[in-house]
Amino acid sequence: MTRKQRRGVLIGVCLAVLGVAVGLVLLALDDSIVFFYSPSDVAEKQIGPGQRFRLGGLVEEGTVKRGQGTFVEFAITDTAKSISVTYTGLLPDLFREGQGVITEGKLGSNGVFVADNVLAKHDENYMPPEVAESLKKQGVWRGNDKK
Repeated sequence: MTRKQRRGVLIGVCLAVLGVAVGLVLLALDDSIVFFYSPSDVAEKQIGPGQRFRLGGLVEEGTVKRGQGTFVEFAITDTAKSISVTYTGLLPDLFREGQGVITEGKLGSNGVFVADNVLAKHDENYMPPEVAESLKKQGVWRGNDKK
């Protein structure tokens, strides 16, 4: 085998190993690449207590209850399922019932999502694109379609 052929074989083997490695990484991260889970996704995937993830959807009407200090309890819904959320901290200014939000935290053993961060955008008409897409699929989208 000539020097040129050996170099070609070596490059081919390296590319094959790199391709397999990338494939394995993508396969392992398949569920982790999601920006957030809706309440229906959480029920479907049976996410266990203590696992950190993002939960997104609409703040369900009539569920916001403020406690002592900065403690807040509310529910996030995708109109099919709801998950209760507790949060201690300052909420974004535009947080309100019917608003699209994304929370970060863990699911407790009692089924309540314990959030340590609540995200909302500065625009009063904001809805996370993934939430809007989910609502469009269910036929309950009530916003303006700017796509």
